[in-house]
Amino acid sequence: MFEPESTSHMGRVHTHRHGQSHSTRPISYRTPSWISDPKEIEELVVKYGKDGVPMSQIGIKLRDQHAVPLVKPIVKKSVKKILEDNGIKPELPEDLNNIVKKAVNLQRHLKSNNSDKRNVRSLELVEAKVHRISTYYKKIGVLPQNWKYKSVVAQLE
Repeated sequence: MFEPESTSHMGRVHTHRHGQSHSTRPISYRTPSWISDPKEIEELVVKYGKDGVPMSQIGIKLRDQHAVPLVKPIVKKSVKKILEDNGIKPELPEDLNNIVKKAVNLQRHLKSNNSDKRNVRSLELVEAKVHRISTYYKKIGVLPQNWKYKSVVAQLE
C-alpha cells in the first residue's frame, strides 16, 4: 500500500524533485570511543551559538572539524535544547528565517527586473511557504499570534 510522505519537509511542496539530497546519518547511536567528555561538546555548541552560527551549521561544524557524529546521543540533548538552556535563541526559527530572506532577495530582484515572470511565480511559491510555516509556528507557540510576514520584510529591506 502507498504510504504518503511526511509533510514535515517544506521544500517538497512545489517541486517535481523530491528533496532526497541529504547526508547519510551515522549507523550507530553509541558514543564513539574518541569522545571523552560530553561537556566539551556542549561548550563547543554554546561557543558556536554565541558566534552566530545557525543550528544546522553547528552540527556540520562538529561533524567536519571535531569528528562528532551526532550531538544528541552523546550529550543527551539536542543542539536546540543546549542553546536554549544557555539563553541563545534566535527571534525567528532558522527555516522560517531562511525562507523570509529568500523572499526578500526575490522581491529586491523583481524591483529591478519587473518583467521577470518566472521569478514572480517563484516569489508567490516562497511566500506561500512562509505563510504555511508561520501558521505552524503560531499554532505551537514559537511565534507570537500577531507576527506578520510583511512587517518582517519591511525590517529586512
